Amino acid sequence: MPTTHHSLADRQDMQDVRRARTADHTTLVECVQRWWGDSHTPEQSRDLSLLLPRLFLQHFADTSLILEDEQGIRAFLVGFHSADHANEAYIHFVGVDPELRKQGVARHLYTAFFARAAAAGRTEVRAVTSPHNTGSIAFHQAMGFEPEPGDREVDGIPVHVDYDGPTLDRVTFRRVL
Repeated sequence: MPTTHHSLADRQDMQDVRRARTADHTTLVECVQRWWGDSHTPEQSRDLSLLLPRLFLQHFADTSLILEDEQGIRAFLVGFHSADHANEAYIHFVGVDPELRKQGVARHLYTAFFARAAAAGRTEVRAVTSPHNTGSIAFHQAMGFEPEPGDREVDGIPVHVDYDGPTLDRVTFRRVL
């Protein structure tokens, strides 16, 4: 008799998002390198994992979220409440196991982050992505984020030229809670 595999997104435990811990750092780096391995070279995946230095989990674990099951960490959102802008929160990095993509897992993490940010008195959330990451742009727009005006447009999307340094253009987003 065949067994039915229920995804994490189909089960009630998707409600059980936990706060991150500093001890999660090594696993998150491994997840980034493994999960992006199908669309990036090993060097690109390693470089991408450098966007998650340990300090994010040392200083923002309380506002970062982990979703796990019996297989381990299956998705995460690293975000924080701005120290300089009392009304803002920021989503820095999100990863979902490729087996769980397109099942509402990222939406669930974002929604949980929004609720926690609003409970802490934050009224808007910001995020940044590459202008070439069309999937991320579409996802953020579907989640209610608005692209902020930039220096130029790429395929109708406002882009901030050299936002993160020379040739590192970015699309910045803002969502009102």
